[in-house]
Amino acid sequence: MTQKIKLDIISDVVCPWCIVGYNHLNAAIEQLGIQDKVEIEWHPFELNPDMPPEGEELRTHVARKYGASRADSDRARANIAAAGAKYGFEFNYSDDMKMVNTFDAHVLLDYAKQLGKQTDLKMRLFAAFFTEAKDVSDRSVLIEQAAAVGIDAEQARNALNDEQLQQAVRQQESHWQQLGISSVPTVVFNRTSALNGAHPQETFAQVLQELAKS
Repeated sequence: MTQKIKLDIISDVVCPWCIVGYNHLNAAIEQLGIQDKVEIEWHPFELNPDMPPEGEELRTHVARKYGASRADSDRARANIAAAGAKYGFEFNYSDDMKMVNTFDAHVLLDYAKQLGKQTDLKMRLFAAFFTEAKDVSDRSVLIEQAAAVGIDAEQARNALNDEQLQQAVRQQESHWQQLGISSVPTVVFNRTSALNGAHPQETFAQVLQELAKS
């Protein structure tokens, strides 16, 4: 194989199955030893584009959006935490956890792409939200996370105010929605086929192995 396998990952930083699914995918890449043959690009998807600045208490949110009872919510949290732990990711759910708006996070991720730090920042934001209970809609928090992966704080601040970057994120969101993507995570392989959901490592390995042969 001479050409790299292009992986477009459409996801949101407040989507628990997005980090679980990525860890499965990453484990499959490592299993096959094709780290240098894969190119990953993250694309924006807002689970809650209309979320107000103050956010919404997470249990209230899942009850309103999915009709989940407290027992349903507890069961889902336990399942997600177990799935995360299996691949070394820690979910620290708490009763005061909030669902927040993620548009600014996606703007910063688009900027990080230009610096070759997009995956680093994506992982940092997943950990900030799910492990460290940080508000990833807060610009000061976002700038801190950017600085933690080596992005200059002033540049991160400027990026968040960059109208061209904001417009680019809106266009990307619209592009993937028009292609029929309505839930995340979705992994698109070489812009020709896609898997939606947090598939097992074995499934990703199978697809990647086939692509590596071609």
